[in-house]
Amino acid sequence: MDVESKLGLVLRDTEEVVTVEELKDLLEAGGGKGYLGFEPSGLFHVGWLIWAYKFKDLVDAGFRMVLLAATWHAWINDKLGGDLDLIRAAASHVVDVLNAIGLEGRFEVVYAEDLVDSSKYWATLLKVAKSTSIARVKRALTIMGRKADEAESDFSKLVYPLMQVTDIFELDVDVALGGIDQRKAHMLARDVAEKLGRKKVVAVHTPLLPSLQGVSKMEVKTLPKDEMMSEIKMSKSKPESAIFVTDSDEEIRAKIMRAYCPPRDVEGNPVLGIVKHIVFRGGEVEFQVERPSKYGGSITYWRYEDLERDYVDGKIHPMDLKNSVAEYLAKRVIGPIRSYAMRPGREEILRKIGIAVTR
Repeated sequence: MDVESKLGLVLRDTEEVVTVEELKDLLEAGGGKGYLGFEPSGLFHVGWLIWAYKFKDLVDAGFRMVLLAATWHAWINDKLGGDLDLIRAAASHVVDVLNAIGLEGRFEVVYAEDLVDSSKYWATLLKVAKSTSIARVKRALTIMGRKADEAESDFSKLVYPLMQVTDIFELDVDVALGGIDQRKAHMLARDVAEKLGRKKVVAVHTPLLPSLQGVSKMEVKTLPKDEMMSEIKMSKSKPESAIFVTDSDEEIRAKIMRAYCPPRDVEGNPVLGIVKHIVFRGGEVEFQVERPSKYGGSITYWRYEDLERDYVDGKIHPMDLKNSVAEYLAKRVIGPIRSYAMRPGREEILRKIGIAVTR
């Protein structure tokens, strides 16, 4: 691929890139090193496939990608009851999913406990802390799904954003990938980089899938975009709001059938979100919507924009869309991943992770 093709691959289906010019400079120089840090906090759901696919796009564009299993971060954030063995198992589960989508042997995995096992790491963290204010760190707590006042009863929560910035510096990456809900950490890293004379990371932010249950528009309309999406996204802690890669075909269908999907309405529609970000992903894919013959029969789409237009115009009924999405997810997306992630020997630990999330 030439530079423009690689740039298009990275930019497709992104929420924001800071900055596109810096990204293009990296590609013209042959690429660079990128990373994504994730909290091993439960079973992998389809919302996470958005960043997983973008991770693969970056690999395909020539970036050397590192997956940081943020085990200590998950522990600080009280995930999986603070059980580090379960947290590490959840990290292994995420690696399985990335391998299942075609990335086996094509990326590096780093565990937080190895990264932090150095006085240099903590020296960098202190430099980061001295270069920002407590108010700025508190505002960044939304990256971990927390509100600013939650640090009042647990000081360790304030360490989390500092660790995320330190991870970026200690891994010495050029690109930081994450959902739009991670924006505050990445912008903090860019600001601190100027003060410490470090290179400014390029931030690639992906969209988030809304909860299957939907959300009141009045609840979030006054929030900044990254905080708003953090409030309404799919969540592992609310199993009814998400579709997991371990779900059976029957569970996928049942969840999609119950999902919020108002006719003609695009905003906050999780079923359309799945079509946009999981099926099409900013490109051209053959996707068929089955309709009764009396309503025109099945119709094939190659671009999301065409499907959205027909949905808004009332040419696609929500139930027809749901049936088609459930079938596509079960057979084309989840099925292949599930067979890999739940191979013999993995079922029991995944069951324990699922129980720990809902406990």
